[in-house]
Amino acid sequence: MMKLLWIHMTSELISIVYEVVTDGWLTYVEGVCVIWFTIEVMLRVIFCPDKAEFFRSALNIIDFVAIVPFYLEVALSGLSSKTAKDVLSFLRVVRFVRILRIFKLTRHFVGLRVLGHTLRASTNEFLLLIIFLALGVLIFATMIYYAERIGADPDDPTAAAHTNFKNIPIGFWWAVVTMTTLGYGDMYPETWSGMLVGALCALAGVLTIAMPVPVIVNNFGMYYSLAMAKQKLPKKRNKHIPRAPQPGSPNYCKPDALAMATASPIWQHDGY
Repeated sequence: MMKLLWIHMTSELISIVYEVVTDGWLTYVEGVCVIWFTIEVMLRVIFCPDKAEFFRSALNIIDFVAIVPFYLEVALSGLSSKTAKDVLSFLRVVRFVRILRIFKLTRHFVGLRVLGHTLRASTNEFLLLIIFLALGVLIFATMIYYAERIGADPDDPTAAAHTNFKNIPIGFWWAVVTMTTLGYGDMYPETWSGMLVGALCALAGVLTIAMPVPVIVNNFGMYYSLAMAKQKLPKKRNKHIPRAPQPGSPNYCKPDALAMATASPIWQHDGY
């Protein structure tokens, strides 16, 4: 919802500034949710045995960063100074950190934990993939820029009216979406030389992505099989091991009770 903040009028210029304001009922819903999360975090802090380890956890830091901006925004909402408005604008941007709370689902879903272990174990493969893509983007963005300049109008030395590839950095976007097989179509070559470069870029992208991906898939399969095997393991049962008769008890002198108490627990399990 847009709200008119102020109008500045001069003899030659009228400036109208609008401010984005959240609907009232959404503010109440947000307040209830933040209060609930605040109570949850405070209880976890109180009952956590190791406070230092609690505050070093990345998920707990995300919880604090997601909660604090709401209270700061409420405290600064009554101020009308420019500094307060700037701080409020910054806090509204920081609120997107709340989305990161979805990573807390890793505590309840095995698949998300497997994905996290896979990403951590495949760091070298992801780095290799990024390096390959970066080299390909740099090479093909340069090639498409010069290829599209072929056949341009002599009166247009920069080829701005002839093609969308007006410079090499603009070609980076085209090279990324082409090598990753997305191909949005917002930029495309229009000359025969540019089409040749585009075909080579697409083929190189397929080969580049195909090389490290099998290693990542194998890591995922390994961790997934391990997680499924752990789930199928029988749960440990607490076995009751009788104590030996103590002096003074009624069964202290009975040989049968003494032999039963000192027998191996292996022969007492499941009726053996």
